[in-house]
Amino acid sequence: MPRTERFIVTRVGADGSSRRPDELIVEEPLTIQLDGVTVSTTMRTPGNDYELAVGFCFTEGLLAGARVTGVRYCAAGPAADTEFNVVSVDTGGLAPPPMPRLGLTSSSCGWCGSDQLDELAARLDPLPDIEPIPLDVLRAVPDDVRKTQVLFESTGSVHAAAVFDAAGNVSTTREDVGRHNAVDKVIGARQLSAQDAGQDARDGPASGLGLFVSGRASIEMVQKAWAGGFTTVLAVSAPTSLAVRAARRAGIMLAGFVRDDSLNVYSQPPRRRTPVA
Repeated sequence: MPRTERFIVTRVGADGSSRRPDELIVEEPLTIQLDGVTVSTTMRTPGNDYELAVGFCFTEGLLAGARVTGVRYCAAGPAADTEFNVVSVDTGGLAPPPMPRLGLTSSSCGWCGSDQLDELAARLDPLPDIEPIPLDVLRAVPDDVRKTQVLFESTGSVHAAAVFDAAGNVSTTREDVGRHNAVDKVIGARQLSAQDAGQDARDGPASGLGLFVSGRASIEMVQKAWAGGFTTVLAVSAPTSLAVRAARRAGIMLAGFVRDDSLNVYSQPPRRRTPVA
Protein backbone atom coordinates (compact mmCIF):
# COMPACT_ATOMS: atom_id res chain seq x y z
CA MET A 1 0.00 0.00 0.00
CA PRO A 2 1.36 3.46 -0.80
CA ARG A 3 2.20 5.65 2.17
CA THR A 4 2.56 8.82 0.11
CA GLU A 5 0.89 10.31 -2.96
CA ARG A 6 2.16 12.96 -5.35
CA PHE A 7 0.03 16.00 -6.17
CA ILE A 8 0.67 19.07 -8.33
CA VAL A 9 0.49 22.15 -6.10
CA THR A 10 0.94 25.88 -6.62
CA ARG A 11 3.96 27.25 -4.79
CA VAL A 12 3.61 30.95 -3.91
CA GLY A 13 6.64 32.97 -2.87
CA ALA A 14 8.19 36.41 -3.01
CA ASP A 15 9.20 35.82 -6.63
CA GLY A 16 5.71 34.78 -7.76
CA SER A 17 4.04 31.41 -8.12
CA SER A 18 4.89 28.15 -9.84
CA ARG A 19 3.42 24.69 -10.16
CA ARG A 20 5.39 21.78 -8.78
CA PRO A 21 4.90 18.21 -7.53
CA ASP A 22 4.53 17.68 -3.80
CA GLU A 23 4.61 14.46 -1.79
CA LEU A 24 1.70 14.08 0.66
CA ILE A 25 1.19 11.46 3.35
CA VAL A 26 -1.63 8.95 2.91
CA GLU A 27 -4.28 8.77 5.63
CA GLU A 28 -6.74 5.88 5.71
CA PRO A 29 -8.93 4.21 8.37
CA LEU A 30 -7.79 1.00 10.01
CA THR A 31 -10.31 -1.21 11.79
CA ILE A 32 -8.76 -3.38 14.51
CA GLN A 33 -10.43 -6.61 15.54
CA LEU A 34 -9.59 -8.79 18.53
CA ASP A 35 -10.78 -12.39 18.26
CA GLY A 36 -13.35 -11.31 15.67
CA VAL A 37 -14.73 -8.30 17.58
CA THR A 38 -14.08 -4.76 16.35
CA VAL A 39 -12.33 -2.83 19.12
CA SER A 40 -11.16 0.32 17.32
CA THR A 41 -11.14 2.26 14.09
CA THR A 42 -8.34 4.78 13.78
CA MET A 43 -7.05 7.04 11.02
CA ARG A 44 -3.50 5.95 10.27
CA THR A 45 -0.69 5.96 7.74
CA PRO A 46 -0.66 2.52 6.03
CA GLY A 47 2.35 0.45 6.97
CA ASN A 48 3.30 -1.64 10.02
CA ASP A 49 -0.42 -2.33 10.44
CA TYR A 50 0.13 -5.59 12.34
CA GLU A 51 2.33 -3.77 14.84
CA LEU A 52 -0.28 -1.03 15.22
CA ALA A 53 -3.08 -3.54 15.89
CA VAL A 54 -1.08 -5.58 18.39
CA GLY A 55 0.29 -2.47 20.08
CA PHE A 56 -3.18 -1.00 20.47
CA CYS A 57 -4.60 -4.20 21.97
CA PHE A 58 -1.62 -4.46 24.33
CA THR A 59 -1.51 -0.87 25.57
CA GLU A 60 -5.28 -0.76 26.06
CA GLY A 61 -5.10 -3.83 28.28
CA LEU A 62 -7.28 -5.88 25.93
CA LEU A 63 -4.88 -8.82 25.80
CA ALA A 64 -4.70 -9.15 29.60
CA GLY A 65 -1.54 -11.24 29.27
CA ALA A 66 -2.88 -13.50 26.52
CA ARG A 67 -0.41 -14.49 23.82
CA VAL A 68 -1.08 -13.32 20.27
CA THR A 69 -1.43 -16.44 18.13
CA GLY A 70 -1.94 -14.69 14.80
CA VAL A 71 -2.33 -11.38 13.03
CA ARG A 72 -3.80 -10.99 9.56
CA TYR A 73 -5.74 -8.69 7.29
CA CYS A 74 -9.53 -9.17 7.34
CA ALA A 75 -10.33 -12.57 8.82
CA ALA A 76 -13.76 -12.59 7.10
CA GLY A 77 -12.57 -12.60 3.48
CA PRO A 78 -9.88 -11.50 1.01
CA ALA A 79 -7.84 -8.56 2.32
CA ALA A 80 -8.24 -6.76 -1.01
CA ASP A 81 -12.01 -6.59 -0.45
CA THR A 82 -11.44 -4.26 2.50
CA GLU A 83 -8.48 -2.48 0.84
CA PHE A 84 -6.15 -3.83 3.54
CA ASN A 85 -7.88 -1.61 6.10
CA VAL A 86 -9.02 -4.31 8.54
CA VAL A 87 -6.57 -6.19 10.78
CA SER A 88 -7.57 -9.11 12.99
CA VAL A 89 -5.57 -9.98 16.10
CA ASP A 90 -6.17 -13.50 17.39
CA THR A 91 -5.50 -15.04 20.80
CA GLY A 92 -7.56 -18.17 20.30
CA GLY A 93 -10.17 -16.78 22.65
CA LEU A 94 -7.72 -16.51 25.56
CA ALA A 95 -8.05 -12.72 25.86
CA PRO A 96 -11.10 -11.50 27.78
CA PRO A 97 -14.12 -11.04 25.51
CA PRO A 98 -13.71 -7.48 24.16
CA MET A 99 -16.54 -4.98 24.17
CA PRO A 100 -17.36 -3.74 20.65
CA ARG A 101 -16.49 -0.06 20.14
CA LEU A 102 -17.96 2.47 17.76
CA GLY A 103 -16.45 5.64 16.30
CA LEU A 104 -12.89 6.75 15.70
CA THR A 105 -10.14 6.52 18.28
CA SER A 106 -8.74 9.95 19.14
CA SER A 107 -6.18 11.34 21.54
CA SER A 108 -8.84 12.62 23.90
CA CYS A 109 -11.40 9.81 24.13
CA GLY A 110 -12.34 8.10 27.35
CA TRP A 111 -10.39 10.13 29.91
CA CYS A 112 -12.01 11.89 32.84
CA GLY A 113 -9.18 12.27 35.38
CA SER A 114 -8.19 10.69 38.69
CA ASP A 115 -10.57 7.72 38.42
CA GLN A 116 -8.82 6.58 35.26
CA LEU A 117 -5.41 6.97 36.91
CA ASP A 118 -6.61 4.67 39.70
CA GLU A 119 -7.74 2.14 37.08
CA LEU A 120 -4.35 2.32 35.32
CA ALA A 121 -2.49 1.84 38.60
CA ALA A 122 -4.62 -1.22 39.34
CA ARG A 123 -4.06 -2.70 35.87
CA LEU A 124 -0.37 -1.91 35.29
CA ASP A 125 2.60 -3.15 37.28
CA PRO A 126 4.88 -0.65 39.07
CA LEU A 127 7.91 0.31 37.00
CA PRO A 128 11.33 -0.86 38.19
CA ASP A 129 13.92 1.26 39.97
CA ILE A 130 16.56 2.29 37.44
CA GLU A 131 19.32 4.82 37.08
CA PRO A 132 17.90 7.83 35.19
CA ILE A 133 19.08 8.58 31.68
CA PRO A 134 21.47 11.57 31.76
CA LEU A 135 19.99 14.86 30.62
CA ASP A 136 22.68 15.47 28.02
CA VAL A 137 21.72 12.14 26.43
CA LEU A 138 18.04 13.14 26.36
CA ARG A 139 18.82 16.47 24.69
CA ALA A 140 20.54 14.68 21.79
CA VAL A 141 17.78 12.13 21.13
CA PRO A 142 15.45 14.31 18.96
CA ASP A 143 18.18 15.00 16.40
CA ASP A 144 19.09 11.32 16.25
CA VAL A 145 15.46 10.31 15.75
CA ARG A 146 15.02 12.93 13.05
CA LYS A 147 17.69 11.16 10.97
CA THR A 148 15.47 8.06 10.90
CA GLN A 149 12.22 9.85 9.95
CA VAL A 150 12.02 8.95 6.27
CA LEU A 151 8.34 9.88 5.82
CA PHE A 152 8.73 13.21 7.60
CA GLU A 153 11.66 14.03 5.37
CA SER A 154 9.53 13.57 2.25
CA THR A 155 6.20 14.98 3.49
CA GLY A 156 6.79 17.05 6.64
CA SER A 157 3.42 15.91 8.02
CA VAL A 158 3.85 12.83 10.20
CA HIS A 159 4.64 12.14 13.84
CA ALA A 160 7.28 9.75 15.08
CA ALA A 161 7.79 7.52 18.08
CA ALA A 162 11.13 5.91 18.84
CA VAL A 163 12.85 3.70 21.37
CA PHE A 164 16.22 4.72 22.78
CA ASP A 165 18.53 3.32 25.46
CA ALA A 166 20.51 4.92 28.28
CA ALA A 167 23.30 5.83 25.85
CA GLY A 168 20.86 7.53 23.46
CA ASN A 169 21.03 4.82 20.80
CA VAL A 170 17.81 4.76 18.75
CA SER A 171 16.72 1.17 18.02
CA THR A 172 13.18 1.44 16.62
CA THR A 173 11.37 4.31 14.88
CA ARG A 174 7.83 4.32 13.54
CA GLU A 175 5.96 7.17 11.78
CA ASP A 176 2.26 7.87 11.42
CA VAL A 177 -0.20 10.72 11.02
CA GLY A 178 -1.33 9.97 14.57
CA ARG A 179 1.03 10.27 17.54
CA HIS A 180 -0.78 7.49 19.38
CA ASN A 181 -0.56 5.24 16.30
CA ALA A 182 3.20 5.76 16.06
CA VAL A 183 3.56 4.74 19.71
CA ASP A 184 1.36 1.67 19.25
CA LYS A 185 3.45 0.63 16.23
CA VAL A 186 6.64 0.86 18.30
CA ILE A 187 5.16 -1.10 21.20
CA GLY A 188 3.54 -3.64 18.87
CA ALA A 189 6.88 -4.22 17.15
CA ARG A 190 8.52 -4.90 20.51
CA GLN A 191 5.70 -7.19 21.63
CA LEU A 192 5.83 -9.29 18.47
CA SER A 193 9.62 -9.46 18.69
CA ALA A 194 9.42 -10.56 22.35
CA GLN A 195 6.95 -13.31 21.46
CA ASP A 196 9.15 -14.49 18.59
CA ALA A 197 12.00 -14.75 21.09
CA GLY A 198 9.85 -16.86 23.41
CA GLN A 199 9.52 -14.20 26.11
CA ASP A 200 6.41 -13.67 28.21
CA ALA A 201 4.59 -10.55 27.01
CA ARG A 202 3.53 -9.86 30.59
CA ASP A 203 7.16 -9.26 31.58
CA GLY A 204 7.11 -5.89 29.83
CA PRO A 205 9.28 -5.34 26.75
CA ALA A 206 11.01 -2.05 27.45
CA SER A 207 12.34 -1.91 31.02
CA GLY A 208 15.07 0.72 31.32
CA LEU A 209 14.43 2.20 27.87
CA GLY A 210 13.10 5.60 26.83
CA LEU A 211 10.20 6.44 24.53
CA PHE A 212 10.47 9.52 22.29
CA VAL A 213 7.34 11.19 20.90
CA SER A 214 7.30 14.03 18.38
CA GLY A 215 4.74 16.46 19.72
CA ARG A 216 3.02 16.96 23.04
CA ALA A 217 2.91 14.26 25.70
CA SER A 218 -0.77 13.57 26.31
CA ILE A 219 -2.19 11.24 28.94
CA GLU A 220 -2.54 8.64 26.19
CA MET A 221 1.18 8.76 25.47
CA VAL A 222 2.03 8.22 29.14
CA GLN A 223 -0.55 5.43 29.45
CA LYS A 224 0.95 3.58 26.49
CA ALA A 225 4.50 4.12 27.75
CA TRP A 226 3.51 2.79 31.16
CA ALA A 227 1.88 -0.27 29.61
CA GLY A 228 4.98 -0.83 27.47
CA GLY A 229 7.32 -0.68 30.46
CA PHE A 230 9.14 2.51 29.43
CA THR A 231 10.65 4.33 32.40
CA THR A 232 11.39 7.56 30.49
CA VAL A 233 9.20 9.57 28.13
CA LEU A 234 10.74 12.37 26.07
CA ALA A 235 8.48 14.74 24.13
CA VAL A 236 9.34 17.54 21.73
CA SER A 237 6.52 19.71 23.10
CA ALA A 238 4.93 20.14 26.52
CA PRO A 239 2.81 17.55 28.34
CA THR A 240 -0.72 17.99 29.59
CA SER A 241 -1.37 18.31 33.31
CA LEU A 242 -3.04 14.89 33.43
CA ALA A 243 -0.04 13.36 31.65
CA VAL A 244 2.26 14.75 34.35
CA ARG A 245 0.06 13.33 37.12
CA ALA A 246 0.02 9.96 35.37
CA ALA A 247 3.80 9.96 34.92
CA ARG A 248 4.32 10.74 38.59
CA ARG A 249 1.88 8.00 39.54
CA ALA A 250 3.66 5.51 37.29
CA GLY A 251 7.19 6.48 38.31
CA ILE A 252 8.05 7.63 34.79
CA MET A 253 10.62 10.36 34.17
CA LEU A 254 8.77 12.76 31.85
CA ALA A 255 10.71 15.44 29.98
CA GLY A 256 9.52 17.82 27.30
CA PHE A 257 10.12 21.06 25.41
CA VAL A 258 13.44 19.66 24.22
CA ARG A 259 15.64 22.20 22.52
CA ASP A 260 19.32 22.18 21.55
CA ASP A 261 20.54 23.11 25.01
CA SER A 262 17.52 22.75 27.29
CA LEU A 263 14.52 20.68 28.32
CA ASN A 264 11.92 20.66 31.07
CA VAL A 265 11.66 17.77 33.53
CA TYR A 266 8.02 17.44 34.65
CA SER A 267 8.19 14.14 36.51
CA GLN A 268 11.20 12.76 38.29
CA PRO A 269 10.52 9.79 40.56
CA PRO A 270 11.95 10.57 44.00
CA ARG A 271 13.24 7.03 44.46
CA ARG A 272 15.77 7.54 41.67
CA ARG A 273 18.99 9.46 41.68
CA THR A 274 19.11 12.98 40.29
CA PRO A 275 19.94 12.90 36.55
CA VAL A 276 23.40 14.03 35.58
CA ALA A 277 23.40 17.14 33.38
